[in-house]
Amino acid sequence: MLCMKSVRGFVSKSITTLVAATVVGAGLTSVAPAQAARDFYRPPSSYSATPGAVIRTEAAPLLLQIPGVPNQWPGNAKKMMYTSTLQSGKATAVTGYVVEPTAPWRGKGPRPTVVIGPGTVGQGDQCAGSKMLSFPMAIDPFKPSLGVNYAGLEMNLLLLNGVRVAVTDYVGMGTPGIHTYVNRVESGRAMLDAARAALAVSKAPKNAPVAFSGYSQGGGAAASAAELAQTYAPEVNVKATYAGAPPADLSKVIDQIDGTFIAGAIGYAINGLAARYPELTPVLKKETNAHGKQVLNQVSTQCIGDTGLSTGFQRTGQWTRDGKPLSAVVKRNPQVKDMIDDQRIGRLKPNAPVLLSTGVHDDVIPTGQVNQLYRDWRAQGANVQMMTSYVPPIFPGLVVNHALPMLEFLLPATGFLLTELNR
Repeated sequence: MLCMKSVRGFVSKSITTLVAATVVGAGLTSVAPAQAARDFYRPPSSYSATPGAVIRTEAAPLLLQIPGVPNQWPGNAKKMMYTSTLQSGKATAVTGYVVEPTAPWRGKGPRPTVVIGPGTVGQGDQCAGSKMLSFPMAIDPFKPSLGVNYAGLEMNLLLLNGVRVAVTDYVGMGTPGIHTYVNRVESGRAMLDAARAALAVSKAPKNAPVAFSGYSQGGGAAASAAELAQTYAPEVNVKATYAGAPPADLSKVIDQIDGTFIAGAIGYAINGLAARYPELTPVLKKETNAHGKQVLNQVSTQCIGDTGLSTGFQRTGQWTRDGKPLSAVVKRNPQVKDMIDDQRIGRLKPNAPVLLSTGVHDDVIPTGQVNQLYRDWRAQGANVQMMTSYVPPIFPGLVVNHALPMLEFLLPATGFLLTELNR
């Protein structure tokens, strides 16, 4: 168990400023991006296949900043498009952003970089966090859709401590193709390549310290990056990873999410799997009913709020021909079981310290499979710590018990990263 008192001093001075910015920003919205903004997300006909290569960048103001004025708090942001690698080995273009802080880094060595993996924001292109830098919310009146970028609190805590921050949109979020939600290989690679690209964009030393951070979907991406780093990006100087509530074993997560407000996120995962495993298509055609097919198609272009409102509290048995839940469909189709097993995190050893977190009563990500990830990594000799939240059940299924631990862990997780980056 990580001692929370020992790390609060790193970041407590930042809270008042952050809360003020968050309160002001919460009431602001923006309309869908203009044509020029959409063009940024269309990859060129040819680009470098080198992982982490920078394809293009574009300056972008952050919340409450005046466009065109340099060196405003909390930093200078640039959207970036960079090269990553699909699970097939094919190069692909991914977008995200990097923020160079105005605050100095007062720790040891060159300024470090933390790559943040966003939590579940949706599957539609309009949900990409890099499209919501000026405002934390975006309305697309043509769908209609409401997108939310909630990475700002963690990002600003790091920026105030002089840490460079990079955030990935993940594969297929904003760029062409389906977003491969919770795909172990592609999410981990997108994080590692965001680190490479951020260092290049910022003209930082190639061996500058790097850490990964994320919660929920982002926790899975961070955990995957941690264990893929040694083989996929051995030159990246990884110092630490915080993986909060990671969906390390999807076979366990499906049952937990089923019937909750964000049950439709299961559809994101199915759509992502179908995009990479063609053999899944005939199984879906056979096993899903008309409503199930409609849900899968509908959620593929939605943000998480839209999905909650349209499919919240549905049971996946409502999507299948025989009324059995999707977990039962997986069990009777070995090829589907293998696809989901491919996404299992914990079979490779992280090459730097990791902090995991879980909530005993998390109503989205089961605590048992997070604890199993902890045991799997420890058995391989990894340096892993665990934080556990004991928030009692509050309106189970409304995702409250998933969200509250995220806030509870914010300070100690940031402190852990700062400590490791300063070694």
